[in-house]
Amino acid sequence: MAAPVFDNLLFTIENNVATITFNRPAAANGLTVELSNDLMHAAIHCDENPDIRAVIVTGAGKFFCAGGDLKSMAGFGDTIGAKLKEMTGYLHLAISRFSRMDAPLIIAVNGMAAGAGMSFVATGDIVLAAEGAAFTMAYTGAGLSPDGSSTYFLPRLIGTLRTKELMLTNRRLSAEEALEWGLLSRIVPADDLMDQATKLATQLARGPLMAHGQVKSLLHASATNSLETQMELEARAIAAQGVGPEGQEGIAAFLEKRKPTFVNT
Repeated sequence: MAAPVFDNLLFTIENNVATITFNRPAAANGLTVELSNDLMHAAIHCDENPDIRAVIVTGAGKFFCAGGDLKSMAGFGDTIGAKLKEMTGYLHLAISRFSRMDAPLIIAVNGMAAGAGMSFVATGDIVLAAEGAAFTMAYTGAGLSPDGSSTYFLPRLIGTLRTKELMLTNRRLSAEEALEWGLLSRIVPADDLMDQATKLATQLARGPLMAHGQVKSLLHASATNSLETQMELEARAIAAQGVGPEGQEGIAAFLEKRKPTFVNT
């Protein structure tokens, strides 16, 4: 499947890795209805294209994403309620597709992540941040409330009290604080951010896609399941993998003392 073309995103596919770049640098990559719609379709493509086995999301310019574009919102006038429902609908569907797809999602935070930008960071399976990146919720500073799944993912990552502090005070976190709090996987030099993200994504893309998907599904389910329910899901997942081509290849490779080849399984 060919890479789609968008007005507000850059989208490339290379070595089974899709790279999505928020591409409104003059507007700090702020989210509009149109960008959110593009992101939804990009996520659906990543979920549907069998050639995509890992995904990177980053931003063009100095910002990762400054959240909702308030200038755009001001232009909604009396339709602002309906327009915000439309915009969050696109954004939330994108996050759902990224979260439920088998391919791992790597977030490469190149600069400030504010509002929905910070919300989106919390959805990543692996999050790399450039030195100098910063994070703030920002919503209540504009008289708004959080969206973009932040009220779901952030408490699970950093705890409810810290999440309340961020959402109520709009405190800015440095990359070092975000790492200490558990929002990031690691910090890398700014000049190496995309090289390291691409190297990691390429490594993951060579791995067992369905097993990666099982990891994501099991961890999503664990937040609300009982111990016994979760263990039953684990048993069913590992059994399905064991009889499937990935498990068969992995076991055979171990016995034959060679590296497994998962891309064509």
